[in-house]
Amino acid sequence: MQLNLTALSAELESAVENAGTMVVAVHGRTRTPSSGVFWRDGVIVTNEHSLKREDEVALTLPDGSQGTATLAGRDPGTDLAVLKTTAKGVAAKTGAPPKAGHLVLALGRSPNSGVNAAMGIVSAVSGPWRTWRGGQMDAYVRLDVTLFAGSWGGPVVTPEGVVIGVSTGVLSRVAPLAVPTATVDRVVDDLLSKGRVSRGFLGVGLQPVRVPEALRLHAGSDSGVIVLSVEPGGPADSAGVFIGDVLVSLNGQTLADIDDVQTALDGGTIGKQMTVKVLRGGQPVEFAVTVGERRA
Repeated sequence: MQLNLTALSAELESAVENAGTMVVAVHGRTRTPSSGVFWRDGVIVTNEHSLKREDEVALTLPDGSQGTATLAGRDPGTDLAVLKTTAKGVAAKTGAPPKAGHLVLALGRSPNSGVNAAMGIVSAVSGPWRTWRGGQMDAYVRLDVTLFAGSWGGPVVTPEGVVIGVSTGVLSRVAPLAVPTATVDRVVDDLLSKGRVSRGFLGVGLQPVRVPEALRLHAGSDSGVIVLSVEPGGPADSAGVFIGDVLVSLNGQTLADIDDVQTALDGGTIGKQMTVKVLRGGQPVEFAVTVGERRA
């Protein structure tokens, strides 16, 4: 296989120059700013963890001029924050994550040196994934790329200039990630309309537990989650769930650990009834629970 490095270099240079028109520097903290991307007209997406102020957030725009933005909302679970601005920029052209091994560029902007880029590859892509902060990702997109401090929150683009996500360095202890575009779109919609990301809520404190072998036929699994506390007046309390019950399924989906419960309670379940199956005194019992909304 022959590789024309001169041609590749020219293509990457062009990709950075074109994609740089949507990248801003976000002065949301002291010292090193982070980066952000014009996701839509008047809407900038950046990393939540790097945004320490909310009013009159200063921006360095793609043409080098200054602008300001205000916070529309933030979601620590996906490390995304949404800013609204009257400044103009080129909105991102987005697409789905490519396969592992695909070449990508992590872009950022420095108020001194302008647009900057780091080249690497997508090292892994898998299905839906929940972050350690509790956010739901539509896909797990791991990057083999160096994320410089000022590049956090910038776009991850293909050599063709398609944005596949927003970079973050805090959601995985293994490697940087790209928050995929489907997740960014969903979070942006929630934050612009409600100022928060909606997540389902049962009002119970849970802990994983092994199901005794004699009860596994009823449970459908060798694991479940035991109820340690029930919030008075909460959805589970209203449905009749007790402390000591072992939750084994939600709407037929088996529950092996707490992550399974959180995954089942996405924003689309709020206000809807779900069938909760528990083991109580060695016997299976089912309840109809109307899912509430978790505010925090």
